Amino acid sequence: MNLCDIDVIRTVLAKHGFHFSKSLGQNFLTDSSVPQRIAAMSGAAEAGNVVEVGPGMGCLTAELCRLAGQVVAVELDRALLPVLDETLAEFDNYEVVQGDVLSIDLAALCQEKFGDGHAVACANLPYYITTPAITALLESRAFDKITVMVQKEVAERICAAPGTAAYSAFSIYVQYHAAAEILFDVPADCFVPRPKVDSAVLQLTPLPQPAVETQDEKLFFALVRAAFNMRRKTLVNALGPVLGGALGKDGITALIESVGLDPRVRGERLSLAEYAKLTDAAAERLKAQQAAE
Repeated sequence: MNLCDIDVIRTVLAKHGFHFSKSLGQNFLTDSSVPQRIAAMSGAAEAGNVVEVGPGMGCLTAELCRLAGQVVAVELDRALLPVLDETLAEFDNYEVVQGDVLSIDLAALCQEKFGDGHAVACANLPYYITTPAITALLESRAFDKITVMVQKEVAERICAAPGTAAYSAFSIYVQYHAAAEILFDVPADCFVPRPKVDSAVLQLTPLPQPAVETQDEKLFFALVRAAFNMRRKTLVNALGPVLGGALGKDGITALIESVGLDPRVRGERLSLAEYAKLTDAAAERLKAQQAAE
């Protein structure tokens, strides 16, 4: 059964009375080369264990089942469960778990299904949950690789370099935790229903340690969020909501200058290393001020 054939898709879905849900962002692939490439590049064969998020009709799931020893798919839409029972009937190394990836304990799921074995994650993510889903996959620390199909613009934003228009707080968050790479683009006409934008396949390789060292990770991300919440403002003004109460504007200016930066610089131009250096300097000043009080 070719699960990317439009006639097969329509026939199977009609048989089960399934209707696409706009609220769940459901778009099914009609180009069989895409799931084949994703599965081959995902590390599924090497790891042997796969968690797939949002299997849809199972076109990627089938390819993963051909490569991996065990595939566990997490599917939110109960209406797709009987569809998957039919489309994946030939495989005995597949299991579906009905649930929401944003609420499931992924680390516990992997431990339950795979023990201490290595695992990778794959997903064709609905656009509306891309950021929280990637966050959940990374924070689980359960996967050697995470390969996801997302909106092309989001993939470019995640991989963006400092000083570019696409660079964002989420770019820094992901790059702090993982090496990110765009594997290939997927045009909108490869899906049914056809989305309004193109997609891209993004691969994240979680790092054993964060990309940069910092004394205070919570403060690091607080400064990053503040800088990008007001990205049109200079760094000295943008950091006011986080540091202004303790240091004041003059203190923030002195802090920024102490790490070799121009206070007029905007936060979107700082690298992860520069944010780490700024964080450590801020942490030291805050400690010194608290000790003096």
